[in-house]
Amino acid sequence: MNFDNIKYVYFLGIGGIGMSALARYFNAMGKSVSGYDKTKTSLTDELVAEGIPVHFDDSIESISIEARNHKDETLVVLTPAIPKDSVEFKFFQKNDYVIKKRSEVLGMITEQSFTIAVAGTHGKTTTSSLVAHILRSSEVDCTAFLGGITQNYGTNLLLSEKLKKKKSKIKPIVVVEADEYDRSFLTLHPDIAVITSVDADHLDIYGDQKQMEDSYKQFANQVKDGGVLIIKKGVDKVLVIEKTGKKLFTYSLHQSSDFYARKIAIKKGQYIFDVVTPEQAIRGMLLGVPGKHNVENAVAAVAVAQQMNVFSGNIKNALSTFKGVKRRFEYHIKTDKLVFIDDYAHHPEELRACISAVKEMYPSKRITGIFQPHLFTRTRDFANEFARSLELLDEVILLDIYPAREKPIAGVNSEMLLNLVGTKNKKLVSKKELVNEIKNRELEVLVTLGAGDIDALVEPIKNELMTRIKSN
Repeated sequence: MNFDNIKYVYFLGIGGIGMSALARYFNAMGKSVSGYDKTKTSLTDELVAEGIPVHFDDSIESISIEARNHKDETLVVLTPAIPKDSVEFKFFQKNDYVIKKRSEVLGMITEQSFTIAVAGTHGKTTTSSLVAHILRSSEVDCTAFLGGITQNYGTNLLLSEKLKKKKSKIKPIVVVEADEYDRSFLTLHPDIAVITSVDADHLDIYGDQKQMEDSYKQFANQVKDGGVLIIKKGVDKVLVIEKTGKKLFTYSLHQSSDFYARKIAIKKGQYIFDVVTPEQAIRGMLLGVPGKHNVENAVAAVAVAQQMNVFSGNIKNALSTFKGVKRRFEYHIKTDKLVFIDDYAHHPEELRACISAVKEMYPSKRITGIFQPHLFTRTRDFANEFARSLELLDEVILLDIYPAREKPIAGVNSEMLLNLVGTKNKKLVSKKELVNEIKNRELEVLVTLGAGDIDALVEPIKNELMTRIKSN
């Protein structure tokens, strides 16, 4: 598809983190962008403020007049979360519009680029954001499509300066978060790829872990000839990657890898460590984002930066200024007496990593966690694993399952999950009653966890806690 022939881009599900980045991209390219989403959020508010019309009623009348009247010049971009019985989707289908999935459009954009793609069940948002930040801080011009809002830049889209000035003769560099959901990442053929993890997830799509692993192996094999694959140590054995036509490096926290971290210590809330590479040891790295899993993400980002010939001093400086990603171990209150952290963790391993990081940072404090399970199928498939991760908390508060795209499953609910949790201090609370529940608790460290709409409760919780702090 030649995007030059497209004047109007219409998004079905514009408020998603990946879709909104594409909307911002086409808006910056001078296209007329508009779209629909089911729910109004802070992200859709930002799009509207940037001049992108968004509506929330699924109706033909709400579709922009331009998109309705200029079919041959309109591209419709679809997220898999949009139901097939959507009124607007059926309209576009019936009238033979060009409809592309988000992943297909991303594949087209990156086709003519030097592409760095970061995939994995966990860690891909932080790792891709780290890569983009290192390149930007080192004056390596790049565009980045990210799966979260970076704290350094306040956006999920970074635009190349050459692209903004329409200077496209030089092959652009694109950093992209490669999403495994719906096998979306198989539209990408990267020059450099990172695989952070292949823990089972999205089994409603894949059926079983083997099929998911097969898709990751296919993604790895799609790295261009002469390209580079950087893969977490251990994952290379699961996927049995062949080196044919590409360079293969491993990374981890252990010295059995090509890239690894050593001498890891915490000082004044920051991680200090060395990164050992095949070429050198970069000493005294500083990272202000908590958790050893983020130290490991940083090692992967360093491995990418070295392939891009970034000077080690620039890498070191960039890591020390990285502020993280919104909803990834994001501090909202940080005082001696009370700490409030919000995190996107929605898989058992992500919960384990986040809670372990909190315990490492605050070993002598009582940790209360509020978790909103995401998807009935994920809760069903990993109920025991979720329970074991939640048991790392001193106090557990569960919200009802956030259904997202799914219908309820008989017998699968938060009460079922709560019964599996061995922690003595545990409770099921409705979203409506949550702030009152918080009001009546003595708290030291509070963590909100989940990928649903729990983020809408962060500000009310923060306001209640700040009132408590001021009254004391």
